[in-house]
Amino acid sequence: MKTEGQVRIPSGCAIAAVISRNGERMSGESISNAMKPMHDRSNGLGGGFAGYGIYPEYRDFYALHMFFDERETRKSCEAFLKERFEIVKSEIIPTRKIPAITDEPIIWRYFAAPLKSVLASAQLDEKEFVARTVMKINTEMKGAYVFSSGKNMGTFKAVGFPEDVGVFYRLDEYAGYSWTAHGRYPTNTPGWWGGAHPFTLLDWSVVHNGEISSYDANRRFIEMFGYKCSLQTDTEVITYIIDYLMRIQGLTLGETASVIAAPFWSTIESKKDSEERKQHIFLRTMFPSLLVTGPFSIVLGFSGGLMALNDRLKLRSMVVGEKEDKVFIASEEAAIRVMEPDAQNIWAPAGGEPVIVKLKDGVL
Repeated sequence: MKTEGQVRIPSGCAIAAVISRNGERMSGESISNAMKPMHDRSNGLGGGFAGYGIYPEYRDFYALHMFFDERETRKSCEAFLKERFEIVKSEIIPTRKIPAITDEPIIWRYFAAPLKSVLASAQLDEKEFVARTVMKINTEMKGAYVFSSGKNMGTFKAVGFPEDVGVFYRLDEYAGYSWTAHGRYPTNTPGWWGGAHPFTLLDWSVVHNGEISSYDANRRFIEMFGYKCSLQTDTEVITYIIDYLMRIQGLTLGETASVIAAPFWSTIESKKDSEERKQHIFLRTMFPSLLVTGPFSIVLGFSGGLMALNDRLKLRSMVVGEKEDKVFIASEEAAIRVMEPDAQNIWAPAGGEPVIVKLKDGVL
């Protein structure tokens, strides 16, 4: 038995991502294999993936991926959904039985669209309606949990090492233009199926290596706007912060990064560009409670792109590489080399410097 000091835990947790700017769809097997050299960053208590462009035949419907504790819970939740949505397909998510993944819940998916009559009655746009439905299920329906709710994308997560989770969910049978991945090493929050990364809302997905010391301040602020942090982990709040800043407040990716990993006041004052200085002052003044402190490296997935971001002191590792139209992101270069042995321009972003990659115009 290994004792403390004999186990390699290099800052805990592993993240990886890949995107094809041309929208070329890639098998999920590649991102799953990329997690193997980072095995020791995880401890088997959480692994997961998000794929974009994986449901082209249902691109106009929200793909609701759900965990249920028992059949009766699924039936009652489905009845609730049918009151609000047109469900065009309902099925168990295909998995492989493997020894490494045990105690799985019922894992289901619905392809659905909000009923126009219900939207009109509620006087909400469909994204807000779906977001509120997700919050209601996750906080009020015991034994039911929506863990993915975007269009033409899906999250797959479990208790286990990520490379095993990829096999379990049969990711080799999916193809997407963008993938993110995570291997979890829980520190002060429990390892359970709902607590594995990625954390999602609508088409946002977040994988995170680190610890959010500002979690309580971030949570208190974001819950004033209808979000509910109920998943027993700090990373969940980052997803809601991004949704609030971008969907509700209309900020750009760069502006959102400047809120989450805001420059120090001394750095802002040293900016020679007066307009840039004013913008940073405005964002820090407007959203002080959404500054995320503590060590972190995150990858945000969204329809049409990725954003990678370190905390402003760069206390967690993250490297980026390229090859032709593809961009690769990971905690370690070894993971990038698995996806593309000939990756070029390997570099480490500076603290607080967002790396934003989008599909070429017209691809979607």
